[in-house]
Amino acid sequence: MPKLPDSVLSCFDVNGDLLPEDVLKYAFHQLLSNNGYVQVVDVPESFDHVAFLKELGDFQPTPTGTVVGDLKPESDMDDIYHAQNRRPLVPHTEGYEFRGLPPRYLSLWCVKPASGAGGETTMLDGRRVLEEFTEEEQRHFRETVYHWKSTEGLARRGVALDAEHPVLEDRGDETVFRFSFNNLVVPEGDELAARLLRRGKEIYDESHVAVRYRARDMIVWDNWRMMHSRNAFDDPTRHLKRVQIAAPVVA
Repeated sequence: MPKLPDSVLSCFDVNGDLLPEDVLKYAFHQLLSNNGYVQVVDVPESFDHVAFLKELGDFQPTPTGTVVGDLKPESDMDDIYHAQNRRPLVPHTEGYEFRGLPPRYLSLWCVKPASGAGGETTMLDGRRVLEEFTEEEQRHFRETVYHWKSTEGLARRGVALDAEHPVLEDRGDETVFRFSFNNLVVPEGDELAARLLRRGKEIYDESHVAVRYRARDMIVWDNWRMMHSRNAFDDPTRHLKRVQIAAPVVA
């Protein structure tokens, strides 16, 4: 069964007063570091999502060039795999097909939640998947370069990206984890990569966190660590905003 969110931050304190900005930021950074993601709830109309997120680092354009993007269903995308439709997504990290480093952080915030069932963003700490593999097997994921490709939806919009990267890439004291259940090309005979995708999907389905939105709610996660996905939904008016953040948090 999916877990309930365990990294929730309200913009209001126990007395119903708006948290001071420095307190909100302290709690936010603590949760992000400890848990890999934060769900910010009870967001007032005066909250400036863009200004708050800019303190995490530089925004990074998406493959279509948008910096602050809109996630809304597009009528001509329902028949293929794409973020801009109402179908479910499979577990992945973002930017695996970028030639350079993937975004360090991602954020979504809600303009209009989906009415009815579905539409949750789901997440799982990638460390939970890597626990299944020995140090020697993880070394294979560091030393083997794989081919990664972009989605069918991007191809329909005239964008076709591919890149070659290992699954695990050490950057100083931190590790980049890349994962895509459907867009990592598994070489023939690479049983470890096949097991990574199979067990990654199984563990994700069993243990992910599901985030249900209300208007202005925001989630931010460490994309070098967390896998994410989305549940299917019916409401064509669901609308989220999205940014990708390239730089690390500065303490």
